[in-house]
Amino acid sequence: MTVKVLHPGLLTTIQDLGRYGFQKYGVVVGGAMDHYSLRAANLLVGNKENEGALEITLVGTSLLFEKEMVISITGGDLSAVIDDKKAGTWRPILVRKGSILQFKSPLKGCRAYVAFAGGIAVPEIMGSKSTYLRAGIGGLKGRALQKEDVIEFNEMNEFSQALFTKLDKLGKDVAWSANYTALINLQQTQTIRVMRGTEFKRFDQNSKRNLFNQPFTLTTQADRMGYRMEGPVLSLAEEFELLSEGVTNGTIQVPPSGNPIILMADRQTTGGYPKIGQIITADLASMAQLQPTAVIHFKEVSHEEAENELVKKEKIIDEIKIGIRFKVQKKGE
Repeated sequence: MTVKVLHPGLLTTIQDLGRYGFQKYGVVVGGAMDHYSLRAANLLVGNKENEGALEITLVGTSLLFEKEMVISITGGDLSAVIDDKKAGTWRPILVRKGSILQFKSPLKGCRAYVAFAGGIAVPEIMGSKSTYLRAGIGGLKGRALQKEDVIEFNEMNEFSQALFTKLDKLGKDVAWSANYTALINLQQTQTIRVMRGTEFKRFDQNSKRNLFNQPFTLTTQADRMGYRMEGPVLSLAEEFELLSEGVTNGTIQVPPSGNPIILMADRQTTGGYPKIGQIITADLASMAQLQPTAVIHFKEVSHEEAENELVKKEKIIDEIKIGIRFKVQKKGE
């Protein structure tokens, strides 16, 4: 089973949930920017949650299917069409041989995910299929997809095969879809929850107050490594020397310019700028879906609140998993 890349779009890579256990060697975790959408995409086609899928950024990606396949499209609404007809999202889809899937333009969100029943057949590097562009490892030859690339896939498991058979008999898309609204926010103005960073107390009173009371804007300097923000300048109460320390996805660093940088999936493993805050894990997927010029209001939460929000979203993923199983086993749609 193969898919041919007719146009790679702005940036399309193969991603899973990341490469764990190697940060001590300087190898980043990486993985999907919006991990909830990737997990749901895989569940919708019967894959394991951590299977590799395509992460599509904003616009332009076009794929030719050279065999019938079950896929799902999740994440942001990038105006996906199959043979120029609007494609269903957050549900399994049977794509016929010879069909073309295109992503026209971003209506909501920044990134879409396409999962394929059986999973993408690329080797795992350090336990992951994720593409890490700066190191040139993982995915398809360690790089973004290019025109004329051919993507190959593994055989479907029993559940995916049953799903394929059901969709083939149905002759149309299923009427149901996974409810993603409690998982990710696709709006351009968002409230993102933050815990205090390790150097929070070292900032002056105005900066600490402004972080949680003034809006910040996402600039065009935003990629898989980090987002540069504009807003009130954040300043230290007094200068001090900071040794490089470990950083993680969602760490908010403040360089000498006073404009914060939010570290994202492909961030470095250590950083030497003061850390004023840490975005909670439950909100990282929503953060990943923001387009440049998006407006962000940061809200302070405790560590306990952050844990509770994460537990809530894991329960939603479990509910989606159970719901999919029920729908596939149920007769009719």
